[in-house]
Amino acid sequence: MTGNNLVVCVGELLIDFFCVDIDVDLKAGSNFVKRAGGAPANVTAAIAKLGGNAALVGKVGKDPFGTFLIEVMKEVNVDTTMVIKDQQIKTTMAFVSLQANGERDFVFNRGADEQLNMDELNLEKVIAAKVLHFGSATAMLGGTALTTYFKLMEIAKEKGIFLSFDPNFRGNLWEGKEKEFVLLAKQAISKADLVKVSEEELKRISGLNDVKAGVLSLHQLGAKIITVTLGERGTFVSNGNVQSTVSSIPVKSIDSTGAGDAFIGALLYKISNEENISLLLNDCRRQKEMVSFANKVGALTCTKIGAISALPTLDEVGIK
Repeated sequence: MTGNNLVVCVGELLIDFFCVDIDVDLKAGSNFVKRAGGAPANVTAAIAKLGGNAALVGKVGKDPFGTFLIEVMKEVNVDTTMVIKDQQIKTTMAFVSLQANGERDFVFNRGADEQLNMDELNLEKVIAAKVLHFGSATAMLGGTALTTYFKLMEIAKEKGIFLSFDPNFRGNLWEGKEKEFVLLAKQAISKADLVKVSEEELKRISGLNDVKAGVLSLHQLGAKIITVTLGERGTFVSNGNVQSTVSSIPVKSIDSTGAGDAFIGALLYKISNEENISLLLNDCRRQKEMVSFANKVGALTCTKIGAISALPTLDEVGIK
């Protein structure tokens, strides 16, 4: 392991256009609010706002939206020097509205993020990371980004860099391609030291309804530490030998957007500050302490509106 505490997150940085009209689909919507989005971007911001050392690897367009995204990330002290601006392809965008039945109407216009190429990366800086995190909401959909994604995983394993993976399943993106998602997710899980999944994602990937059985199947693929977020029921954590459930923090939730990203960001912040990460793999007590901290960060994120803007600082968390 390297001696620094740098966390490098790989994946999408995009524009979310949220329809603020109530109970309408996108066809009927007229008013939209522009926000910075993308799970890996949220994770990077969560680490940086806690005071961690975080850098983002991704691609935006050389357009006003790409510039906006980079500026938002810089404002929270994320290192954006590895965010590439594509000269020809526009920034990726998502349009979302919330309908009366609770379903989201969703249109995804994929752009620059899918054209992330290995030869564009500052590989020396990437492999200087203590932790390398992959959040795959869009990266595994295809394009050169998919090849880059898995090539970086292979390099991380060769270099002994701690590798984190969050499959970030989005049904709107994978409709009709769910089996492909499962295969790609299993490929990534086989390389990961840490896997973060929701209960729904665990069932989808493992094909099992029981949490313990599903987690065991991910360990059998190769994952070292697995966390399963269970909402109000807390977080299930396993290192393959010992399993436990860490209680959630009761809060009045206003907006759960980005809570999962805040959780994994907080966990990676703690892991990156470990003097020897390899010792963490079998230290159940320390794992539970870290998950408890991450639960609190995720819960606090739910008490404010937005994703990046709702992420707490270390002082707001109140736990050192």
